[in-house]
Amino acid sequence: MASSLLFSFMALRHSAIDPVSALGENELVRLLTKGLPQSDRTLHGPGDDCAVIDPGRGPLLLFKTDCVISGIHFTAETDAALAGRKALNRLVSDMASMGGIPREALITLALPRTTSVQWLQRLYYGISKAAKACRCGIAGGETSSLPDACPVVISVAMTGEVPRRRLVLRSGSSPGDLVAVTGRLGGSIRGHHLKFTPRIAESHWLVQHARPTAMIDLSDGLAKDLPRLADASGTGYEIDLSSLPCSPGCTAAQAAGDGEDYELLFTLPPRRAVSALKAWRRAFPRVPLTVIGIMLQNKSQRTPLHGGWAHF
Repeated sequence: MASSLLFSFMALRHSAIDPVSALGENELVRLLTKGLPQSDRTLHGPGDDCAVIDPGRGPLLLFKTDCVISGIHFTAETDAALAGRKALNRLVSDMASMGGIPREALITLALPRTTSVQWLQRLYYGISKAAKACRCGIAGGETSSLPDACPVVISVAMTGEVPRRRLVLRSGSSPGDLVAVTGRLGGSIRGHHLKFTPRIAESHWLVQHARPTAMIDLSDGLAKDLPRLADASGTGYEIDLSSLPCSPGCTAAQAAGDGEDYELLFTLPPRRAVSALKAWRRAFPRVPLTVIGIMLQNKSQRTPLHGGWAHF
């Protein structure tokens, strides 16, 4: 017991004095969320695209929070309406990855005092337009000032709902499941990361007709998000890089590593794949659906993928 306590103390002390970049994003999240208190209504806490709350009856509730920051997620030259659109739609994409629909959002702004009122009005125009498109209400929010040298921070918290039988987690994949992805990947920096449409309609079709075993949205890129899905499911994977559906002018390496595609990556048993692919083409003739690999039993057996976005 004493040695265990000493080890825990040393690990905590080490993490306290090292910069977050020494840990990396995934390890930092594990460190900060380990042992957090949960209510008895929380079915799934940290570790998925959204937290899942069981209200006791009716659909399950989805909770999500995210932020976009000037200089990280958009530039000073970006139309504020597009920045607002992106801020909200990132969470809508997370709702889609779990088979859910967005309901309400709260907007928190942290701003330098020199921020233009006109810029903020344009920002809220983009937020409002995106919310109307997905029928999400803006229930309120908060504002705070920042020192003038700081970037603008736009934080969004969102609630959603999902029917109990249609909830899809990252952790449901099994060895032998096929890996598939919607749309095309790579080159998002050319504008897609600001103008993407969350795959809500496609998600609802998938959970009804293809019944994915696991799903995640590609916000950080295939190279980062597929390992997260595999870690949650306890599997490995083999990916055919030549099969990746690349955006025009992009290579397979860019498709795997550029990030901010906001497409749906999911797994499903082979027996359902053929019929699902045929039906998909009729339902979404302009959106490709591509099988790119297979999940494996051996957790350490994984096709090398490079790139993807990492905050630290």
